[in-house]
Amino acid sequence: MRRLRRATAALTIALALLLMPGCGKEGSPPAKGPRAGQLPTYKVDTAFRLPASPTWRRAKRRGHLTVGVKEDQPYLGERDPATGRYSGFDIEIARMMSASLGFDPRTIRFQTIASANRETALQSGQIDYYVGTYTINPLRKRLVGFAGPYFMAGQSLLVRTDENDIHGPADLAGRTVCSVAGSTPLQRIQSDYPKAHAVAYDTYSVCVDNLLSFQVDAVTTDNTILLGYAAKAPNELKVVGRPFSKEPYGIGVPKRDNALRFALDDAIRTHERNGNWKKAYNATLGLSGVPAPQPPPVDRYRTD
Repeated sequence: MRRLRRATAALTIALALLLMPGCGKEGSPPAKGPRAGQLPTYKVDTAFRLPASPTWRRAKRRGHLTVGVKEDQPYLGERDPATGRYSGFDIEIARMMSASLGFDPRTIRFQTIASANRETALQSGQIDYYVGTYTINPLRKRLVGFAGPYFMAGQSLLVRTDENDIHGPADLAGRTVCSVAGSTPLQRIQSDYPKAHAVAYDTYSVCVDNLLSFQVDAVTTDNTILLGYAAKAPNELKVVGRPFSKEPYGIGVPKRDNALRFALDDAIRTHERNGNWKKAYNATLGLSGVPAPQPPPVDRYRTD
């Protein structure tokens, strides 16, 4: 009877989660959002100049930066369809960078850019830089430049708060774990942990729905995305264990604009040192209950 009551309550929460933005889909505004009153404010460096950057010069002429982001990732990059306002940790990173580049963050023009179109948007000049769970890897570095990383994500597991037997992927034997069809996290579970029963759906929101309704035992993808869902329902969901992959998130820039890339590297370091990075995390992803991690070292790489 107790399990039935918990399942009924979980289904109610699951319905609410289905109505919020899930991976790849828009939805109604979430019941909870980033704590705006606890977000840092970013002092604009009005003396900043970067004439060596063609991207910065174009933005200066138009009077604002155009930044590519995600709009469907809770507490990372999320757009309220009622107001059009963007919020989340990645959005705060974009605002920090704007202030350091000499632009008032309130003037940013955010553009939702799908993952498949990020490189094209940067190459064509449609956006000035991109902040949206953008993993740095060698293939992408052939096409665009990366500042950062500003966060080290990794594949992890989301479970119900009453789950005490799953602490990492080694505990998934005989358990049902959900991910998105065709995703790298799903493939990693299937190849590295074959004793787990892996199921796949089109979106993570459906996986979370099934987790809350006791149809699956865990959901797996990048820990940042899972932290966002846990922050939505901290009494029902939690992220467990250590990440079991490395996904360094960087800021995408036009490939040959090294001046802009290095300026953003400097800005990331500045906001980590002055506490803005941690404050932004605590007011967004930190609502999941997971403390702010140590930021990864910035890779100020050189190109020939």
